[in-house]
Amino acid sequence: MQLKQAKKDLTEELQILEAGLFARIHAVLVAGGVEAEKLSKLPRDRWLELGLTDEEKQNQLEQLAEQYDELKSDFEKKLDAKRRKITQGDDLAPGVLKIVKVYLAVKRQIQPGDKMAGRHGNKGVISKINPIEDMPYDENGTPVDIVLNPLAYHHV
Repeated sequence: MQLKQAKKDLTEELQILEAGLFARIHAVLVAGGVEAEKLSKLPRDRWLELGLTDEEKQNQLEQLAEQYDELKSDFEKKLDAKRRKITQGDDLAPGVLKIVKVYLAVKRQIQPGDKMAGRHGNKGVISKINPIEDMPYDENGTPVDIVLNPLAYHHV
C-alpha cells in the first residue's frame, strides 16, 4: 500500500516535470523549423531524436535531452530508495518499540544565566559557578557537583 502510494507520488512528480521539459523541447523544435502538426503526430520520446539544421537550436535540444535522461534516472533512484526504505524492516531488538536518537548541537560550558532542568521536572537558572575547592563536600571528602536552592522546591 505504501509502495503504491510512493510510486504514484513519484510518477505524478515525474509527469509534471516531464510536461515542463517537453514544453521547452516543443518550443525549441518549433523555433528550429519543425512543424507543430508533425510534432503532434510523433510520440514525445521521438522528439529528442529529431535533427535541426540550426546548430544553436540543436545544442539546446541535446541539453534538454540530457536533462530528460537525468530526470528519468533520478526518478528510478528515488523509486528504488523508497522501495528499499519501505520493504526493509526495522531490525529492533525484542521489546524495543522505537529508537530515538538525540543529537546535541554544540557542547559548551554553562555560565550564570543559563537555564538547566533535571529529569524530574525541576528547572532553574544558574546563578553562580564556584571553583571545585569552594564547593561543599560530604563525609568522604567528595565535593558535590551542584547545589540547588532549597527554597525553590516546595515538595522536596
